[in-house]
Amino acid sequence: MLHQIIDRRLAGKNKSIANRERFLRRVKSYIRRAVSDAVRDRSIKDIQSTQSITIPKKDISEPSFRHGPGGKREYVHPGNADYIRGDKIPRPPGGAGGGGKSASNEGEGQDDFVFELSREEFMQYFFDDLELPRLVKTQLLAVPTWKNVRAGWAAEGTPNNIDVVRSLRSALGRRIALGWPLATQLRELERQLEELKAENADAEEIARLEADIVIMQGRITRIPFIDPFDLRYINRVKQPTPSSKAVMFCLMDVSGSMDEQRKDLSKRFFILLYLFLQRNYEKIEVVFIRHHTRAEEVDEDTFFHSTESGGTVVSSALELMKKIMDERYSPSEWNIYGAQASDGDNWTDDSPKCRKLLADDILPKVRYFAYIQVAPEEQNLWLEYAQLAMGAPELAMKKVDSAADIYPVFRELFEKQQAAA
Repeated sequence: MLHQIIDRRLAGKNKSIANRERFLRRVKSYIRRAVSDAVRDRSIKDIQSTQSITIPKKDISEPSFRHGPGGKREYVHPGNADYIRGDKIPRPPGGAGGGGKSASNEGEGQDDFVFELSREEFMQYFFDDLELPRLVKTQLLAVPTWKNVRAGWAAEGTPNNIDVVRSLRSALGRRIALGWPLATQLRELERQLEELKAENADAEEIARLEADIVIMQGRITRIPFIDPFDLRYINRVKQPTPSSKAVMFCLMDVSGSMDEQRKDLSKRFFILLYLFLQRNYEKIEVVFIRHHTRAEEVDEDTFFHSTESGGTVVSSALELMKKIMDERYSPSEWNIYGAQASDGDNWTDDSPKCRKLLADDILPKVRYFAYIQVAPEEQNLWLEYAQLAMGAPELAMKKVDSAADIYPVFRELFEKQQAAA
């Protein structure tokens, strides 16, 4: 038998959750466009807030069946004083319909439809059809979380955990076990009673058998339909479930060649990457590293708002990342990700050193490393990384020239891969 479950839970303003999800699927293209605009136009701290979506009214009309032209139809016109049955109604003069209005600078119109996505819905469409590349389920968290899992049945428990089918099955077995011998005895007494009546036996003997039959029927009737002994409860036990955990290294170039526009592009990419990882892991840590001629680990506020500047030695950031990984983040316990943003302008002798650090000390330990160049020209750092990327699938490289490029590039980097056949 096919069962269909209908979700009739009500969301805000008495609107069905299922209907809302169906509507969101219809207007998905508008939502995608609004998400991309949010990455481009919003301030960094407001990227993940709720969003108002505007849809032209022509795109929210519902399909319907209508009578086509031709055929014979009858209409009732309330208040008609001009026509009787069989009269032909003339067309409006000029061939125009009677219900339209000519264009005017004073008339009223219908506004486009506007609705608001919740924060969760907005973030869902942000990262729809994306995944973490080369993900390995590292689950070695020292303090495990716990979840309740089914573990058979128990004779005691709370009423909300009663297994009705099991309880009724137990009751049926008990009634059969207790009632079968009594039913057998009842049938034997009834057979003896029929024989006595057929032989016209003593009335006193017949009355005695009839009394025994009534007693036996009473004993069978008094077998309870269900007894506390029959109740079975779903047994649940706590089971440790180690949580996956990840660390993201954000390496940002803040040298003199990185103007405010390029720094803003870098920060927008880091925000998207952080939010994406946050949705995929219960435990996520972020290491913020800023560098010019020297690198330092900083807090979030300093990373996004400090105005410090200087020369450029990119290898200082990679060396600090390697040091922090060795001290705090074992690859056997953590999913390690790296994201580096720079304009690619580096001290010439330092770029080969960066490639060697990345190849020998960082890429073997990370799941994924994304290099984003916030400049269109190919600088010496890009050329060194490009040689390495040909044989390193965990290294991805993209260029970003404007805020409008951030979201498309992000989707390219984390696009869901097709499963191998």
